[in-house]
Amino acid sequence: MRLDLLLQSEAAAAFEHCFGTAIAPDQFSVQMTRKEFAGDRTIVCFPLARHSKLAPDATAERLGEALVAGEGPVVGFNVVKGFLNLEIQASYWSEWLMAEAAVEDYGRQPADSAPRVMVEYSSPNTNKPLHLGHLRNNFLGHSVSRILEAAGHSVTKVQIVNDRGIHICKSMVAWRKFGQGETPETAGMKGDKLVGKYYVAFDQAFKKEAADLIAAGMDKEKAEKEAPMILEAQETLRLWEQGDADTVGLWRTMNSWVYAGFEHTYRTMGVEFDKLYYESDTYLIGRDHVLDGLQRGVFEQTEDGAVWVDLTEDGLDRKLLLRGDGTAVYMTQDIGTALLRFQDYPDLDRQVYTVGNEQEYHFKVLFLVLGKLGFPQAERCHHLSYGMVELPEGKMKSREGTVVDADDLMEEMFGIAREIAQEAGKLDGLDDTAQREVFERVGLSALKYFLLKVDPKKNMMFDPKASIDFYGNTGPFILFNYVRGRSILRKAQAEGLDMPASLTMAAGADEMELIEGIHALPDVIAESASTYNPSLVANWCYDLTKAFSSYYQDHPILAAEDAATRDFRLVMTARFTHSLKTGMHLLGIALPERM
Repeated sequence: MRLDLLLQSEAAAAFEHCFGTAIAPDQFSVQMTRKEFAGDRTIVCFPLARHSKLAPDATAERLGEALVAGEGPVVGFNVVKGFLNLEIQASYWSEWLMAEAAVEDYGRQPADSAPRVMVEYSSPNTNKPLHLGHLRNNFLGHSVSRILEAAGHSVTKVQIVNDRGIHICKSMVAWRKFGQGETPETAGMKGDKLVGKYYVAFDQAFKKEAADLIAAGMDKEKAEKEAPMILEAQETLRLWEQGDADTVGLWRTMNSWVYAGFEHTYRTMGVEFDKLYYESDTYLIGRDHVLDGLQRGVFEQTEDGAVWVDLTEDGLDRKLLLRGDGTAVYMTQDIGTALLRFQDYPDLDRQVYTVGNEQEYHFKVLFLVLGKLGFPQAERCHHLSYGMVELPEGKMKSREGTVVDADDLMEEMFGIAREIAQEAGKLDGLDDTAQREVFERVGLSALKYFLLKVDPKKNMMFDPKASIDFYGNTGPFILFNYVRGRSILRKAQAEGLDMPASLTMAAGADEMELIEGIHALPDVIAESASTYNPSLVANWCYDLTKAFSSYYQDHPILAAEDAATRDFRLVMTARFTHSLKTGMHLLGIALPERM
């Protein structure tokens, strides 16, 4: 049993023995002792005073005496204003390292011990390739999925593909006008990049047409509504919704190009999905449920035929659900998608939507509407809202072709890693395939870690070169020290040094920072899962790595002064590498054995 849980259990038994009152173990608040006080763990005794009928200080004294007299690891205590500071027997940590910290799935809860959660991420439009913002989105959603699994949840990873609407129609119109039958094969381009090229071409042609109309005397607003390109895109959308065979055929073809491009990018990212949903399917389901809600009096209809939901009593306003002509809005599609998912997975406890913070209001409305339609899970659904990734040169604009393409950025990261490795001579003796694997792993780990170490709620500035530095709070720093630890363990094995069956050395003050870091993994996973915040795991990985790096600098491991010390340090190194591998796995980062 981990120390904090053990102390809660023993404190509950000691309290009942001292005061004749039974209190549940989880009511005893156990914390790390503050550095300015003596002790390893602290029990807060103020809430216990009403049960003991004594002052907090007196309660702490009695409880401390009972814990020291018991058979547990507490060997001393002091009381500071109602806080019971406990001193833990040094040998406890040796035993813990050999027992609990050695468990293969240390830090994880049993599989499927918590309710099913669905995590949505990526959710791209099919008119352009994935970009830097999608990288943060995918890495967040994928990492949160792994963290929730580690916390015991059954997790289903999904994306909703935004494959219908005016955006894809714009690319279709431009391809018809300018494409001359071009395909990904004839162009030598990934399909998503080819379609994105025509999205940019549409915007350029549209702006020219609008400018010509303005020059001819038309006001700007009218010119942007009557430019031939936009009128043709709107007509294309109408034909699609009517099921026109030629329009639907081109839509399917161009979307298939995009899907192939997306799949290639996802493989490079190292993310995957269990199920895909398509807006072209779910918007019809949403429309049917909205009409059903209208019949049941949940929603209201205005004179023009539009359907609205009134959320004023919920602190929001009125929200359009169906236009007067019966066509769907984005909210309609999201209602349909959510309800289809509840239907597909009857045991689904909640859905987590990984979407940028500009959509916070949208999801407040969605969850309220789902609740009004009678789905109790709605109040447990969560919008994993995240800030934008900004660049020194300003915001990205898809229509102007100024986005930072995800594929290009990952290749840039791989190139930076290659340059650093070549300068350091780290690739000597490796063939081309092995070299590529090294700099891809280093470059991708740097990118993922940099994007995940920041609290999702915050905007961030991405700096490729800073992210790949081998010093400081970076992925490569963590990889380097993991490889160092694994190298030590391999060398020990080569020298015939097996892992000891027991330890005779007790942990000292020098070892405690590293040991406490390893010990904290279950709490970090639990908190990260409850807050949907991978940055807690990322920064735990960095703090743990920093503690190992610092310890390694001052404490030889294989060349330790005696066998007992060497064995202790070998075990610590093994537990460090194992726990760090777990933590980085939760971030979607695979650690190399060599680099």
